[in-house]
Amino acid sequence: MTTTQSRKLDELTILSEPISSLNLMERASSRIVSRLLKMYADPAMEFHIFCGPGNNGGDGIAVARLLDQQDRVVNIYLDENRIKSEDAKANLARLPKRRYLKIVNIGRPFEMPDHGILVDALFGSGLAKPLYGFWAELVNRINASPLATVAIDIPSGMFGDQSTEAKSILADHTLCLHAPKLGCLLEDNAHRVGRLQVVDIGLHLPSLDAMETSYQLIDREMVKSFIPHRPKFAHKGTFGHALLICGGYGKMGAAILAARACHRSGAGKVTVHGPALANDIIQISIPESMFQPDLENYWFSNCPDLNEYQSLGIGCGIGMNPQTMAGFHTLIKSSNGPMVIDADGLNILAKNKSWIASVPKGSVLTPHPGEYQRLFDKTTDGFQRVQQQQEFSKSMGLFLVYKCAHSCMTTPEGHVYFNWTGNPGMATAGSGDVLTGMITGLLAQGVKTESALLAAVHLHGAAGDLAAAKVGMTSLIASDIIDYIGPAIKQLENV
Repeated sequence: MTTTQSRKLDELTILSEPISSLNLMERASSRIVSRLLKMYADPAMEFHIFCGPGNNGGDGIAVARLLDQQDRVVNIYLDENRIKSEDAKANLARLPKRRYLKIVNIGRPFEMPDHGILVDALFGSGLAKPLYGFWAELVNRINASPLATVAIDIPSGMFGDQSTEAKSILADHTLCLHAPKLGCLLEDNAHRVGRLQVVDIGLHLPSLDAMETSYQLIDREMVKSFIPHRPKFAHKGTFGHALLICGGYGKMGAAILAARACHRSGAGKVTVHGPALANDIIQISIPESMFQPDLENYWFSNCPDLNEYQSLGIGCGIGMNPQTMAGFHTLIKSSNGPMVIDADGLNILAKNKSWIASVPKGSVLTPHPGEYQRLFDKTTDGFQRVQQQQEFSKSMGLFLVYKCAHSCMTTPEGHVYFNWTGNPGMATAGSGDVLTGMITGLLAQGVKTESALLAAVHLHGAAGDLAAAKVGMTSLIASDIIDYIGPAIKQLENV
């Protein structure tokens, strides 16, 4: 969500419920407090809330009062002479006169706390210019503190819709109100945002549904409708035949991971096309899959007959042998339907960028950051990269997944989706091969490309989260993700 849309949604909620801006601030603050109490349940933990001159500061003052009502020790750091927001002033007047709710005047010299939690309520997403002078110095002092910092809505000093060059709070946690601002989802700001959480503050949903936006978060309710129903009298032919052109000498593990994930995602049949000498490897490792040998013993070289397949995934572990590159070129020119292209398929396109025009419309490209940089001109920041990705998908008629912590998907219609599932444990060899198999498996079942892409990316992350909960992030491997695809799909049944 952009900052303009966030502000507009607040206004529409105030008009539509109706509700006063002060009472909306109270509701938001109440839900922030609920989240803080879950995060820091120890009743001895103190909160030090730094409040700015506007509505973000008003949120902070209200949060302080509500924490005080829960008998938590709270210190408020503000300068009454700098407060400009009427709602902030109203909340200041509401503060009770209690001996253990302390107000520290930051307009004169003060000591930073040496224990407890810092809460950043200085500036929200409405900030229009870099911080300087008094506020920049205060941000520096907060950042220098060894205490954990929680930012309300957005780290103060960070811009939601453009690159941030100046100082900002470097938060350990950010509690975004209703939906994350675009900047909170980009890798540029990871060191500013810390762990990102969304706090639902009860904004007017009909107004949100009516609001035009290119940016959306994938949610479980959306994904649930994309998983094909399994009719009682269905058979393997009902759920399609997927072809995976994957693997090469020393990299047949990529084919195995993709094929296993393809099966687990529900494909009725899966055929792996690979080097002829890989027949025994595939037959032993994945008895559910069929194997189609290439003319070459050690690498992919020739384009197979595609008529009997409902989906095609290519690239995982195929290498960049000249014969492989030639075979890939022949394949993209002869294919009538969309395909999923990953890994070495993307590297081949990066070496031969004129070939991108031959990729069938509606195909899916799934680069990680390194592959993306090889494919496209360098961008200066994440905002520019999202725009570049969006323009590419629209101009070329292709879907593109930029794989990262909040994977970004762009469509030929110009839509931009961000994923919310997944964890750093998934930064491991083979994780991308699993995603390729999942997308290909859903496409084989007749799921529309956009729906298959969103469902696969969401479930890939959800399976990774389940796996991490079991084995931990450090020990997580790609096979663990596959093992939890089934439980991740089953989770959707309870949505």
